[in-house]
Amino acid sequence: MPELRFDPLKKTWVIISTERAKRPHDFSLISEEKKEEGECPFCPGNEDKTPPEIFAIREEGSKPNEPGWSIRVIPNKYPALKLEGKIEREGIGLYDRMSGVGAHEVIIESPEHGKSLADLPLEQIVKVLTVYKLRLKSLRADERFRYVLIFRNYRSIAGASLSHPHSQIIATPVTPKVLKEELSIAREHFSRKERCIFCDILRDEMRFGDRIVKIHKNYVLFTPFASCFPFECRLYPLRHSYDFAEIPDEELPELALALKDMLLRIKLALNDPPYNFVIHTAPSLHPRPGKPDYWGTIKEDFHWHIELVPRLTIMAGFEWGTGFYINPTPPEEAAKYLREVDNAVEGMLR
Repeated sequence: MPELRFDPLKKTWVIISTERAKRPHDFSLISEEKKEEGECPFCPGNEDKTPPEIFAIREEGSKPNEPGWSIRVIPNKYPALKLEGKIEREGIGLYDRMSGVGAHEVIIESPEHGKSLADLPLEQIVKVLTVYKLRLKSLRADERFRYVLIFRNYRSIAGASLSHPHSQIIATPVTPKVLKEELSIAREHFSRKERCIFCDILRDEMRFGDRIVKIHKNYVLFTPFASCFPFECRLYPLRHSYDFAEIPDEELPELALALKDMLLRIKLALNDPPYNFVIHTAPSLHPRPGKPDYWGTIKEDFHWHIELVPRLTIMAGFEWGTGFYINPTPPEEAAKYLREVDNAVEGMLR
């Protein structure tokens, strides 16, 4: 029997369509990949084919914009927003317009072209997470930016133009709608109940247990009750923490382990599908004119987390016209399939 499920965090209804229920192998055709042409600009030796690096982790003695790096951060060659300029706003009738100021960076996660993030050794993933933190803090220091989003597109169907392992960071002069709604809902929940909505969700998931995929010492991986997409996953810190940038460096190895575990499960259970993941964290906390307490309780009400969506289905007219999503794989079944690769994942994490 199909079900409608409501997500209190996103304020959306989802149709869990059990009549269309799909198993992992039913999605295999959607993960087909386009072939790349030409030389990869992210590979060592091709540093002159990218904009000059902003930051890099390098071997001792190696020079900027030359080989010898383990991670590079570069400006996106075709940025969504431009770093230079002032923010100017104006009204045009009922509409509003502002200058397209922001930052758009690419984090090249490894010199090895043929490896995905799931394939990288844990010590390399720790470096990636370290760079995430550093760039997040650096971009937040710019008072023009209200939000900094870290995200990863894997395979062309998910929006990646190159297969070389990389993530992206975009800083925007406004808080994006999805994040603003999530932040506002978290604040409203705390205002009513004096509890973090994310911590409440975690307590329920741990109590029910059927959507839990893996519990680490300080992190938990689960499939959301009202998953919009098949095999959608969320990775939460078990301890309340509002800001990804505040993770102590000594705790990054465990987060690297939890992230690799999640990516390996998706890769093994679903035949290495396209996916997107995003890090939802606190916004920039610079004071805003007329809004001195805009995010006044954020340290108590928000809980950073990672959301991952395998690109196994395509949005169609119903979703576009209604805002409903149709998910053909119940999250309880998705969690079960992701747990079934436990032994294989454990072997690859050793």
